[in-house]
Amino acid sequence: MSGFVEKPEPLQVPGLVHLHTGKVRELYRNEAGDLVMVASDRISAYDWVLPTEIPDKGRVLTQLSLWWFDQLADLLPNHVLSTELPAGAPAEWEGRTLVCKSLNMVPVECVARGYLTGSGLVEYDDTRTVCGLALPEGLVDGSELPAPIFTPATKAAVGEHDENVSYEEVARQVGAETAAQLRQATLAAYSRARDIARERGIVLADTKFEFGFDGDTLVLADEVLTPDSSRFWPAGQWQPGRAQPSYDKQYVRDWLTSAESGWDRRSEQPPPPLPQHVVDATRTKYVEAYELLTGTGWS
Repeated sequence: MSGFVEKPEPLQVPGLVHLHTGKVRELYRNEAGDLVMVASDRISAYDWVLPTEIPDKGRVLTQLSLWWFDQLADLLPNHVLSTELPAGAPAEWEGRTLVCKSLNMVPVECVARGYLTGSGLVEYDDTRTVCGLALPEGLVDGSELPAPIFTPATKAAVGEHDENVSYEEVARQVGAETAAQLRQATLAAYSRARDIARERGIVLADTKFEFGFDGDTLVLADEVLTPDSSRFWPAGQWQPGRAQPSYDKQYVRDWLTSAESGWDRRSEQPPPPLPQHVVDATRTKYVEAYELLTGTGWS
């Protein structure tokens, strides 16, 4: 059992039709048929959307995604049409709202890994493979891979866990041509972002992208290269063989599995609210990631 600890009631806005409540985003459609994505301050961990919000998180995700879309624009088109607030939208949507092209979404989480950790490490320790790809012996938590790898996953509903799948399974589901496009686009975007992050003292360990089609054109969608969808590590503290310090929600995961939280993730009980010190530290990490990557102060 998992999902929302407390599912929010979406705001109704004249001229917008509410379509979906995701882990972080509310999705609407406007009268022109475009999608309106609003990033909340919700945070999820272990397939639960937690009852405590992280102030400014939705704005950080939105503004960082926009910055990355610009960095990748010569590689891939993206779905953003406008950042203007729809008429009648509340002021609190400012900075966290994107008007986007409606795409035919591909039901695959396109994950690129340049370093071994997380679910990839678990699979490697068991089989010396990740998503069916054989890897060298002797790798440990945080090891840099010989080359970035494409390790797709199936998209899961809120409260369910994405499941790693092989490239062959993706080809079976979406066709060989689309699978090849997804792999090429994912690895190209990851490699560009990894190099940009490295120049700014950050290791981009892994990330996930979502894509859709606008006619025959593959388009980058959703959010990109944020602390929600990526693992960012301080390059100066990178040390394989241990869990790495990070600029992402690993801090929340670590607290939830600590004795202080008192929560057993194997139980069916929802996780507890986050204490203020965890909220503050998590917000600081998200803002720090934004400032280091973009080179601009957060306001």
